[in-house]
Amino acid sequence: MCGIFGTISQESMNVAALSVLIDHSLQRGRDSSGYVEFFEDQYRVFKADYSVDRLINSKKIRGGSFLMGHSRLITNGLTDNQPVVSDDICLIHNGIVVNDGEIWGHLNTKRQLQIDSEVLVAIAKDGLESQLSLEEISDRIFELCEGVVSAAILFKSIGKLLLLSNNGSLYYGDLKDSIFFASEKYPLDKIGCKNVKQLQSGNKIFEVPSSELIFDTTDIRSRKEDLIPQLTFSLTESSLLEYDLHDLRRCTKCILPETMPYISFDQSGVCNYCRNYKIKNSPRPKEELLAVMEGYRRPGFEPDCIVPFSGGRDSCYGLHLIIEELQMKPITYTYDWGMVTDLGRRNISQMCAKLGVENIIVADDISKKRKNIRMNLTAWLKSPHLGMMSILTAGDKHFFRHVETIKEQTGINLNLWGVNPLEVTHFKTGFLDIPPDFEGNKVYTHGALKQLNYQYRRFKTMLDSFGYFNSSLWDTLSGEYYRSFTEKTDYYHIFDYWQWDEKVIDSTLESYDWEKAIDTSTTWRIGDGTAAFYNYVYYTVAGFTEHDTFRSNQVREGALSREEALTLVVDENKPRYENIKWYLDTLDLNFSDVIKIVNNITKLYNH
Repeated sequence: MCGIFGTISQESMNVAALSVLIDHSLQRGRDSSGYVEFFEDQYRVFKADYSVDRLINSKKIRGGSFLMGHSRLITNGLTDNQPVVSDDICLIHNGIVVNDGEIWGHLNTKRQLQIDSEVLVAIAKDGLESQLSLEEISDRIFELCEGVVSAAILFKSIGKLLLLSNNGSLYYGDLKDSIFFASEKYPLDKIGCKNVKQLQSGNKIFEVPSSELIFDTTDIRSRKEDLIPQLTFSLTESSLLEYDLHDLRRCTKCILPETMPYISFDQSGVCNYCRNYKIKNSPRPKEELLAVMEGYRRPGFEPDCIVPFSGGRDSCYGLHLIIEELQMKPITYTYDWGMVTDLGRRNISQMCAKLGVENIIVADDISKKRKNIRMNLTAWLKSPHLGMMSILTAGDKHFFRHVETIKEQTGINLNLWGVNPLEVTHFKTGFLDIPPDFEGNKVYTHGALKQLNYQYRRFKTMLDSFGYFNSSLWDTLSGEYYRSFTEKTDYYHIFDYWQWDEKVIDSTLESYDWEKAIDTSTTWRIGDGTAAFYNYVYYTVAGFTEHDTFRSNQVREGALSREEALTLVVDENKPRYENIKWYLDTLDLNFSDVIKIVNNITKLYNH
């Protein structure tokens, strides 16, 4: 989940071209960084817990014949920055090895670091000791490792650089007398590289300067903020989480309760949401979509569509359909705004590796985004209001801005989305006194008047807690603009043409070793670090959650009986301590203080 880049020069380094690659790598992560360069017969390694542009500007590129670097989105091993160095080997890696723990048991080399990338170095070391060729070492890495492995491995004593990738997230090309490589094709095209090639489940070996001198390593550690807090279980904390089964009046057809905004019941006890419901899971003929796709298909292995990709259930199954049923050649796109769970990231890595799909990640300034959420949650806690819960997820709406950037960088216009048609939650705006839109026939397009009404009502509510008027406001409003006001072209939703079937989806994903959460039985919302918290708030205050609305839609569609839905939500609405703990620790907020405030909010039902 990082960006890697590098250059091999016959003479002096093309610093201007390399700078373009460095700048672009920041798009993929800026939590920490590192690089290794060859200068005056020695390899020098620099690592720091800040962005790669800052690091390189402080140390200055000395213009030798070789440099490779790493811009990191931290997923594990907070202080173990790359490059990873061990004896004569130096590595930079993009991706996540999801089974690194079990691999270590088969290696002679002992683990020294927490970072998953270290296992690639260990495999390479063991391979050299067993007199394997570099090609055989590459094969061994692919054989042992699950998850995305796109890496550059420097063997300094023999003067070789091994590039390898199992999903296509690594490109190389030549410019005059130099070789350049990067995680994406775009920066290589931008500097004018010729003969650009993608490593798709393969490797490439280059000659580099050899050296018998040890790596001269500088490791700068100055960060005070913990971007990946370690989960600690506290029985005292967990006992604060309330979970009572409320005796609420519910619709006799679905399971929506009396606390649902704008709900009403007829003489038979059937709610207005049921009476106005329009079937959503009724796909159009697949042939229609297949015909449309013909206009977008590209020759050979050239990618022809972008797939927004969270690592969640629906986007992963959608990717499966796009490849296996539509026979398209996608690039996946992920926007990481600091609340993507480690579980979601691992599933991204697993799916992209197994399907051999390039993943372009756009990582925001994680520290800044989390600071914004912390300010808004702090403001919310001073004047809790269910209609303002959406302010906690406002930061992720820049997803819609960045997807347009990816379209421009790749030259691919087609977007194929795996959006669950049953994810309709009227109550989120209902708690802002906005009546439900029973039409609900547009995804991610709400109309200017509706959006302005929503923003007006949210603004009025913000006046109850002036803490909302902070430096995050522009980030929130601009994200909403890109989500709701910008024109979206060449967008198609896969579940407009394929039946959304939960049992089929879950069964299919099992074949990909798709990972489930440890603190819930549901496979929904497990890649979103905010969901467990806001659903706890909704249940505690209103007696229901997103799961109730989702299961109610399934009942209306005939996918579940009412009794089955009631049984499922009893389990799904249980507080997810591990996820809530991660969320609050990540925001540097005290778990006990926050939960006590939530528990004391006036309830919308009688105890």
